[in-house]
Amino acid sequence: MKKLTRKQILVRKYFKEFIEIIIGSLLMAAGTSLFLLPNQLSSGGFAGIATIIYYLFGLPLGTTILILNIPLFILTIIRVGKETAIKGLIGTIALSVFIDILEKFEPLTEDRFLACIYGGMLVGLGTAIVLKANASTGGTDLLTYIVRSYKPTYRASSLIVIIDTAIVLLNVIFFKEIEIGLYSAIAIYLNGKMIDIVFEGIYFTKTMFIVSNKYKEISQEIGKELGRGSTAIYAKGMYTREKKMMLWCVASRGEVAKIKQIAEEIDPKAFIVISSAREAWGKGFK
Repeated sequence: MKKLTRKQILVRKYFKEFIEIIIGSLLMAAGTSLFLLPNQLSSGGFAGIATIIYYLFGLPLGTTILILNIPLFILTIIRVGKETAIKGLIGTIALSVFIDILEKFEPLTEDRFLACIYGGMLVGLGTAIVLKANASTGGTDLLTYIVRSYKPTYRASSLIVIIDTAIVLLNVIFFKEIEIGLYSAIAIYLNGKMIDIVFEGIYFTKTMFIVSNKYKEISQEIGKELGRGSTAIYAKGMYTREKKMMLWCVASRGEVAKIKQIAEEIDPKAFIVISSAREAWGKGFK
């Protein structure tokens, strides 16, 4: 098999990122045009400002988003770098074009609750795909890059929350409906959760601590039945002052019940503690 040159690897990388930006922008546009915009809802960012302009002057939402981002692109080139600005420009143009196209279609629902749920999820999923391509669709993402170029200690997440909250409040003031803010808050929350799911996954792992005098037998049976390893940790009961061995085992959610069953069958007096682990990397996991 012919080894790829550095140039070919870079071309493949940029092409993959380009496709991800397009797909992500399309999903964001679908969530905005088919759910949020027709119901006067906002997912924060420049889309929230553009929504007000849309209802105030009738200007196309996508075009307005693109115009609002122009000063940010210029600042990004100056302060952050051309690559970040170019990727942001591609994402913003794609998002703007898709929004203006999909805006011509009938909304999929006029129920604001359904709109904030599905709109927020679609926008969040699309945003996560764009972010995985190391890109953005402009707005608050680019703004955080610029602000942090001046103040690196600023937390991007805090900055985005502040900006989104301010924009949602503007929507509430403009439309004179508190429900818009409440539903928009749900959309923004789901937006963030979808980004977390894409980046961190939904397969939560479990950590199990098993205190038993028969820790060797339990460990061997777990390895035999599930192929899972375990670690013995020296422990001391502060009440009894007895030295004991405690098994530490990391398992998937589906394996927890089986491990409990193994421990209880070997030692009915076993003390078991189960807790959630956000992620597990290594053999048998990611």
